[in-house]
Amino acid sequence: MSDMGAFREAVTEWAAGGPGDLARELAVRLPVRAVVLLEGPSDVAAVDALAARRGRDLAAEGVCVLAIGGAMSVGRFTHLLGPQGLGLRLTGLCDEAERRYYARGWERASAPPRDFFVCAADLEDELIRALGTARVEELVRAEGDLRALETFARQPAQRDRTAHQRLRRFFGTKKGRKIHYGRVLVEGLEPDRVPAPLDELLTSL
Repeated sequence: MSDMGAFREAVTEWAAGGPGDLARELAVRLPVRAVVLLEGPSDVAAVDALAARRGRDLAAEGVCVLAIGGAMSVGRFTHLLGPQGLGLRLTGLCDEAERRYYARGWERASAPPRDFFVCAADLEDELIRALGTARVEELVRAEGDLRALETFARQPAQRDRTAHQRLRRFFGTKKGRKIHYGRVLVEGLEPDRVPAPLDELLTSL
């Protein structure tokens, strides 16, 4: 495990009620300067993939990219890591429906307001719109999942949905699929088609 991986684990344990000594020690020793708070691991995969495409090693830059297990947990992490805790710079990415949790977490931690970025629906939706459904289906085919997508699309519940809606639902139908396609979709983007919230997040770091 990398040192930044150890810091992520220590912070997650701390947020769950465990001791914070190791997180404090690693934050200083690495050192860590910023934390990106993301709702889940598929968002982490997308951020890591875009950083790699741009030739950046966020861990080496002192940036911890952290899945917090859902937006309702954000307050615990901002309290521990922000101005009232480790004093790290906080940023993040969330869905529009979860904006209020992030805004409240930032406010309660006395962190600079609006230092996080918001997807119109969610990151998968942003990526599908940026790529277009035809390109996404090409990527699904290249990953060997086209037959599974076609079977899914024939289900009665999917028949009245658009291709965009079906793709978005498809990525969540199997454990690990959203994480896998978080990387694949970002790697399939043209450089000038990166969704604004994702692009602005990485540019801000």
